[in-house]
Amino acid sequence: MTSHYHIRYIPRDSIDTNKWDHCIDNSKNGLIYAESLYLDNMAKHWDGLVLNDYEAVMPLVWNKKWTIQYLYQPPLTPQLGIFSQKNIPHGLIEAFIKEIESRFKFAEIFFNYDNSHRIFQLRHNFILNLERSYERLASQYKIDLQKNLKRANRFEFVYTADFNLEEALQLHEHFYKNKTPHVRNNDYANFFKLCVRLQQVQKAEIRALLTEEKDWLSVVLLFKKKNRIYLIESTTSKKGRQMQANHFLLDAVIREFAGKDLILDFVGSDIPGIAHFYKNFGSVEQPYFFYKLNRLAWPARVLKK
Repeated sequence: MTSHYHIRYIPRDSIDTNKWDHCIDNSKNGLIYAESLYLDNMAKHWDGLVLNDYEAVMPLVWNKKWTIQYLYQPPLTPQLGIFSQKNIPHGLIEAFIKEIESRFKFAEIFFNYDNSHRIFQLRHNFILNLERSYERLASQYKIDLQKNLKRANRFEFVYTADFNLEEALQLHEHFYKNKTPHVRNNDYANFFKLCVRLQQVQKAEIRALLTEEKDWLSVVLLFKKKNRIYLIESTTSKKGRQMQANHFLLDAVIREFAGKDLILDFVGSDIPGIAHFYKNFGSVEQPYFFYKLNRLAWPARVLKK
């Protein structure tokens, strides 16, 4: 039975933002994507499911089509789901799912790594604990990576944090827009505004690899929250790929933050080649979960399959 959980559905304009963010900040699985600032920028509409006095929360990002209100995963937002200041028992996950199913007929959303359930589909993400020394971390690099770093060491690179945020975002959009058609122009515009705000509060940083002539080769956008660094975007030029610059840059990031109580979150990929690249750095898998609900009436139910 799940009736003993007191869960409220609260519209965004009635959510206590301070209590919401306090819950995210104090959850062991708290992720930057669930902060009100992130959601306000990247979600068309969002409300929340709240347990008791914000002991646990779940953002519900929704839109409406043909009078049907549905849940969707906002772009550039890998994981949401349930965030709790205490351990999340199976019964609580069941209770939140029951609330969703009582209010929506269609949903395609991602739950975070701490929300495992038998009806969810597994998705792949990889993390690397940076608390060890760089030497110990590098000793776990796979042979492929070691060879690529050896090739990259033939060149004179400049590793820097002094790279323009707007330029980094424009480069990534230019290289990847055609590969991610679901991310639209207004999504990129919203993401830019979000990144500017996060940079102002020291939660977004850029690291870049340049030639001695200051030409860019590879750039990464990093988000930071508590003890987690997120590898949000990585962009490498054609010349940079030839020089193994993306391998060198990520190794330099690991070297910079090694020995600190931090986790490097690779943000995940189900594409085998990208997953292989992340695993080369000695990362371990921390899966998250896809949830789909389709109780639409025919023929909409068939069209959405």
